[in-house]
Amino acid sequence: MKLDSAVVRALSLDPAKTNVKSHGGSGFSTTAKISTTLEDGTGKHFFMKTGKGKDAEVMFRGEYASLNAIHAVPSLCPASFAHGVLEDSQGSFLVTDFLDMTSGPLDSYENGSRMSLAAKLAKLHTTPAPIPEGFSKPVSGFSVPTCCGDTEQPNDYTESWADFYSKHRLLAILKKSERTNGKDSSLRALVEKTATETVPRLIGDEHLNNGKGITPVTVHGDLWTGNKGRAHIGGRGAVEDVVFDPSACYAHSEYELGIMQMFGGFGSSFMKEYHQICPKTEPVEEYEDRVKLYELYHHLNHYAIFGGGYKGGAVSIMRELHRKYNAKSEM
Repeated sequence: MKLDSAVVRALSLDPAKTNVKSHGGSGFSTTAKISTTLEDGTGKHFFMKTGKGKDAEVMFRGEYASLNAIHAVPSLCPASFAHGVLEDSQGSFLVTDFLDMTSGPLDSYENGSRMSLAAKLAKLHTTPAPIPEGFSKPVSGFSVPTCCGDTEQPNDYTESWADFYSKHRLLAILKKSERTNGKDSSLRALVEKTATETVPRLIGDEHLNNGKGITPVTVHGDLWTGNKGRAHIGGRGAVEDVVFDPSACYAHSEYELGIMQMFGGFGSSFMKEYHQICPKTEPVEEYEDRVKLYELYHHLNHYAIFGGGYKGGAVSIMRELHRKYNAKSEM
């Protein structure tokens, strides 16, 4: 397997000291491991994704930016080194740290952060998002579109978190669902009513934190159990709890918890440790319903991608929340 010239140049590699071979697999890209010897004589391993078409270009640009944002907590994810267009063949590429996955305990290795995944995620979620150019405070959105699965997500900067979630998540994924599954007037009515009534009631800026709203933070955006693990980052060094394959944006910290709840794998001890550092948003008594509202997006996204029973899960969540918070109107 020959390494593309664009990748060699982007990483400043010596081809004579570098080899590349297929490694792992992905439903959306071709994956490979790059092994090289650096100028100081030490070994270094990279992970590379390649893909064809505009979709791959958008996906890799989004993942590159996502990893850079999450790397505000350096040991939480692999570093992202380069992305771009291939030169020797058609397509695009993304290069990150290679993750040498292991089941070894954190405390058996020296020189690592020795921080649990819960502590790292909580640290990320208590760090205000950077302020984009043209704004005076952190806002919801992201610098580029990102992909959750193969769904391209719009991330236009929006000062209101509730408006962002309604427009750029719920209503946006409804449009994709109608393209892939066909028009569905009843589903459209449910999503639109949720976006216009339930969202402002549960996560409106004047409702959360006693009217203070939320300060957006960086979220992974697709944190299910398949996108976390324990690894040597770069194939060397200490063992760390890590996340990967992100779909980041600047959002309400609890938005992260929707997909975590949907697929499980984050138990009560994890959540207890997490919330000791990153407390639940006020009003605390509505916390579980907010997480359900955020889980809704992922049911709709999976329905848009895969079809099937995910629609039923979405409808159930919308009707339950509507009965509880919008009982005066029909659904």
